[in-house]
Amino acid sequence: MKCTVTDLRAKEVVNIENGCRLGCVTDVGIDTCTGCLVSITVFCGKGICGFFGRGEEIVICWKDIVVIGDDTILVRKGGGRIG
Repeated sequence: MKCTVTDLRAKEVVNIENGCRLGCVTDVGIDTCTGCLVSITVFCGKGICGFFGRGEEIVICWKDIVVIGDDTILVRKGGGRIG
């Protein structure tokens, strides 16, 4: 399956350990030397679209991604929280 960065941004990220919806992909990390995807970033906003209340970003390493499906990305854990 081929997937573009734009396709990734439309997918919801779900933690398979607890079934929690983490949010949608907002950014990706790419190793510029190898051209490989190394991480995805998910914004966990509060309120409506993150406007009411402060959200936080979660960085999920490539090794923690279990499967990328048509609508959802399943991950093993929440990754490192940024802020």
